[in-house]
Amino acid sequence: MKRFLMDMHPVKRLAGVTLLSLLVLALAVVWDNWGDMLWDPKAPTAPTPASTRSNEAQIEQGRYLALAGNCMACHTARGSVPLAGGRRIETPFGGVYSSNLTPDPETGLGRWTADDFWQAMHHGRSKGGRLLAPAFPYNHTSVVSREDSDAVFAWLQTQAPVVQAQPAHTLVWPLGTQPALAVWRSLFFEPSPFQVDKTQSAEWNRGAYLVQGLGHCAACHGQRNALGSFPAVDDLSGGYLSPQMWVAPSLVDPAQTTLSTASPKDTSQLLRVGQHASASVSGPMAEFVQQTGQYLSPADSLAIATYLKSKVEPIRVETKPTLSNLATSTPAAQSTYKTHCATCHGDNGQGKGDAYPALAGNPAVVLAQPDNLIQMALYGGFGPSTEGRPSPYGMPPYLFTLNNQQIAEVLNHIRSQWGNKAPAVSPVQVDRVRASSY
Repeated sequence: MKRFLMDMHPVKRLAGVTLLSLLVLALAVVWDNWGDMLWDPKAPTAPTPASTRSNEAQIEQGRYLALAGNCMACHTARGSVPLAGGRRIETPFGGVYSSNLTPDPETGLGRWTADDFWQAMHHGRSKGGRLLAPAFPYNHTSVVSREDSDAVFAWLQTQAPVVQAQPAHTLVWPLGTQPALAVWRSLFFEPSPFQVDKTQSAEWNRGAYLVQGLGHCAACHGQRNALGSFPAVDDLSGGYLSPQMWVAPSLVDPAQTTLSTASPKDTSQLLRVGQHASASVSGPMAEFVQQTGQYLSPADSLAIATYLKSKVEPIRVETKPTLSNLATSTPAAQSTYKTHCATCHGDNGQGKGDAYPALAGNPAVVLAQPDNLIQMALYGGFGPSTEGRPSPYGMPPYLFTLNNQQIAEVLNHIRSQWGNKAPAVSPVQVDRVRASSY
């Protein structure tokens, strides 16, 4: 081959080398994504009724794990049957529609086996080997053990079958095509089976398993690059949910989270109830508590809290650099705060017990990117309704009460008082969030 290429015209030689390189690269990508299926093929097994292959304990375990993984949130379209799929999930590259997880034989998992489901969970491949779009966080589900995967599948097989085909994705071409997904996966995906850390306690390892696996916390609280790469399963450095315009704060930076100062018991309460003495949840995190957190066992929520607290970096002693463009207050902002905010949050931002959170010293108030505060000021809302807090207190919306200038001013007042120090909020930033919801 070398002599043959040397005898060729230089241009043809370059073309030949390029073609050969592309062929080798293509073969490497194919092997990376489907090699295990070619190397270790398994004889397909016919699906059997869950009652003959699963016991009640396994099915109950699967039900609990499906709640812990919040499967229903993505696999249920608004107004549709739970788990029948069809929900549109917005991404920076277009829309992705979730699949039908009910045991319908034509449009769901009725003809799937536990092996097929494991392939989806561990390798991000559908029945037959089709690569799944990474809106499904299969980097996280690859952490899940085979036992737990089989349990979730067993429970799904007990659900009533629903005929509902998955709509076609609307991703920008060629994204979503099998060749593009294969290349993307070769760059950014590697199954990550859970590895027990023998230097840590069983409780810590259980928390790590849930956070990195079914909890898929890094899907929101982790960093992605411009190509939408998967974050590492243990990346909790903070992220941004661009379609929803919510900030997922860092869970390792003590300036952005109460994890460093709260006890694991308090954080456990936050996960299951949505509130503790110095923090409350809102936005996507409130949805998590509503749909998943409140169903966690006390032992599992405490395990998660223990693991998360261990990930927080030490508070740095050195002086932080002075922030530029710091928020300041004005007489107009003080008047707006007194009229619309002080009744609940206190004249000095001290809050009211477990009813309304304190604004003074609250990490959520001083995040550099103020989108969460703007969202709350515009649209208000209630915390999650949970067994431990069935009637949460709420905040009224000011979407039609205050204009962009007034909201920016009152947020700057909050971000500059009672020891708070954060960058200023501009009316343009408020308008950007306001416009995104129309």
